[in-house]
Amino acid sequence: MLKENFVETIDTAINTHWDVPCFSNLNGPTITYGEVGGSIHRLHHVFEHGGLKRGDRVGLIGRNSAHWGVTYLAAVSYGAVIVPILPDFTSAEIEHIVRHSECKLLFVTDAIYDGLTEEKMPTVQGIFRLKDFSVFWQDDKAVAKASEEAAALKAPSQSDFSLPSVSNDDLAAIVYTSGTTGFSKGVMLTSNSLIANVIFFNRQVELQAGENIVSFLPLAHAFGCAFDFLAPLVQGCHITFIEKIPTPKVLLKCFNELKPAVVMSVPLIIEKIYRNRIKPLIETPKMQFMLKVPGLNKVVHKKIREKIYNVFGGNYKQMVIGGAALNKDIEDFFRTIGLSLTCGYGMTECGPLISYSKWEDNPPVGSVGKVIDYLECRIADPDPETGIGEVQVRGENLMLGYYLDEESTKQTIDAAGWLLTGDLGKLDSEGYLYLTGRSKNMILTATGQNVYPEEIESQLNNLPCVEESLIIESEGKLVALVYPNLESVDSACLKGKQVEDLMEDNRKVLNLKLPGFCQITRLKVRYEEFEKTPTKKIKRRFYQAIA
Repeated sequence: MLKENFVETIDTAINTHWDVPCFSNLNGPTITYGEVGGSIHRLHHVFEHGGLKRGDRVGLIGRNSAHWGVTYLAAVSYGAVIVPILPDFTSAEIEHIVRHSECKLLFVTDAIYDGLTEEKMPTVQGIFRLKDFSVFWQDDKAVAKASEEAAALKAPSQSDFSLPSVSNDDLAAIVYTSGTTGFSKGVMLTSNSLIANVIFFNRQVELQAGENIVSFLPLAHAFGCAFDFLAPLVQGCHITFIEKIPTPKVLLKCFNELKPAVVMSVPLIIEKIYRNRIKPLIETPKMQFMLKVPGLNKVVHKKIREKIYNVFGGNYKQMVIGGAALNKDIEDFFRTIGLSLTCGYGMTECGPLISYSKWEDNPPVGSVGKVIDYLECRIADPDPETGIGEVQVRGENLMLGYYLDEESTKQTIDAAGWLLTGDLGKLDSEGYLYLTGRSKNMILTATGQNVYPEEIESQLNNLPCVEESLIIESEGKLVALVYPNLESVDSACLKGKQVEDLMEDNRKVLNLKLPGFCQITRLKVRYEEFEKTPTKKIKRRFYQAIA
């Protein structure tokens, strides 16, 4: 058990940075750490006098916002269990999660509330409007009365402010995963798991009070919550929330204006910026010539590095990529030009971090860093030739299990406490971890060879006019589903069959690089984006039946 207490750390952050800007909504007002403390104080009154007990569940549904952050902090510091729910879930899925987690209070946005039916959430006694904390609906008059009283409360002074004592052993959050292969399970995370992630990250990045953070990854997901919210909060950073689903255009505008100290992203956004802004530049004949001239190529690399650095605000210490695998060729290019980019690996079940190495440590391209201090890692049943096996971990930040799902918990955590991640990977002699794909995604060919579709997709995605791809098995053969980069297609003036001909050429080029057992026999062009989870992973299970 860590000596650093999660709630005490939040208390210290608020008191230490009382007059420092804490939360802003994009193009909205800013509230200080002291004002956040005042809002927590009022919500604690609502909880206490509205009948909420320690350990009761509080549902939280909405996109990133200052009030989302305040609600989260108020619940965990009261000793309640926060249940952050992704706003991308359907109303039926949200109602199911609220029932399953037995939420007693619910904080929601207007649009989401309109689609919910109170009778389908029988444990809920009060529903609050996330925008202003007013009561949408109540099943207990005490809830409305407590809310009215709280609105009239005087905010505490800095000297009077303190948070209750909450043990690191206590359950702090139930996070419902947005998995690609099945329905959500409620991951039970203790305060110890959350503070372990926060402490490790802040030791690596060394954020300073007052520095800007742009929070656009979904906060209901463990990655965004830990590193776009909790870690910078305890360091006294100023967090600006992007409430709407961000496009690359909106994000780059925010980066330019706010100049964040850290850029957290999923691969899809970085890869789009590379393919649309950087790749066309470096593929011109003039640039290709300059990149081949010794000495001159370093000058070109420096200019490209500065251009990319400025695109992301020109102030960040680390660009951290997580949530999925980054294309290796793109990572290699960024590392070649000296861009301070690094990849990490995690799962909700670890709250989420499993491995990470900062850019200055020069982790090998293709690795996801070294396993963090709070975890042990082993590769189970490694292949004798490749060393690839299932990644398994155990340690401080491991979940307690899946809420009300003992069977799934036993299938995921063995008797010795090892978490069976379902991810395939290997460790090198220096302890760096490399991932090759999900065990559920691995394709076993008729000849007994293992095919890791993610590795093929990574290569296919680098070929002309390819935006995204998916490798599936059909009748014992490998088939590629490809979504073209429509901007590149338009620039090349390609239409109809020309696009399909180009993709067929891509298939042939790719096969020249692949061993015979994992060559693509057929390619199908799609003109609609693949359906994705909120963290931008393709929902593979929807496409397995497509021939």
